[in-house]
Amino acid sequence: MDKKLLSILVCPVSKAPLEYDAANQELICSASGLAYPIREGIPVMLEAEARQLNADEKLKPSSKPTKR
Repeated sequence: MDKKLLSILVCPVSKAPLEYDAANQELICSASGLAYPIREGIPVMLEAEARQLNADEKLKPSSKPTKR
């Protein structure tokens, strides 16, 4: 994921910063509890396409500080 792109993207629901999950190819928003998919290298920033984080994912601390 391009760091410059990640620095300008925010959650369309909460306007909070996103965290890149390379293993799952998703952008995670802890504030809204949504995970936005990345398909063919392109973030799909539509609420209808996002999945809800489960309780374990919401409680799991990020592996690094949240970055924009």
